[in-house]
Amino acid sequence: MSTQFYTATSIDGFIADEHNSLEWLTSLGDANDSDNDHGYSAFYANVGALAMGSTTYEWLLKNLVYANPLAPAPWPYEKPTWVLSHRELPVLPGANIRFAQGDIATVHTEMMTAAGGQNVWVVGGGDLAGQFYDRQLLDEVILSVAPVTLGSGAPLFPRRAVAPALTLRGQPGFDGTFVQLHYDVTYPGAKSSSAQSARI
Repeated sequence: MSTQFYTATSIDGFIADEHNSLEWLTSLGDANDSDNDHGYSAFYANVGALAMGSTTYEWLLKNLVYANPLAPAPWPYEKPTWVLSHRELPVLPGANIRFAQGDIATVHTEMMTAAGGQNVWVVGGGDLAGQFYDRQLLDEVILSVAPVTLGSGAPLFPRRAVAPALTLRGQPGFDGTFVQLHYDVTYPGAKSSSAQSARI
């Protein structure tokens, strides 16, 4: 059972462009096509709970749920989702969403319980993943690196993580476009990450 930051990034380290758009990413594949989703289906099958920030939540509402206001689409995740924000956000009726603020460690405990032995996915963005990292709650970073550069935008991981460095576990590729980098997270003075300890 791990807490994972799983996301796509440009080569130069941005997860959205300067307009908070993901068109550069969606043009490269279809997450709804299991034969061309760059490993997403296999990853999501092992997820039991999700965490996201307000920017990601609002992006999903605008670009997926209410992309066509006359025919709203369903919330894309059936698994329990926590939205962490100090702002009041619109509620989506019928969706398995909980809004939270305050101590991220307390919220993380709730997510781990709800996940029922599966993994916790930190959906986005980089600052939220950094908050999990700051509290030594992040076990893995899984990056699908797209063959594009953006020049500016939302940074992948606005934190300093150099001592110790992340440990590269795997590097599979997908159909000549994406390469996926899978890192284990370790912390200064710790023998192993919590995920590694759980596997011993």
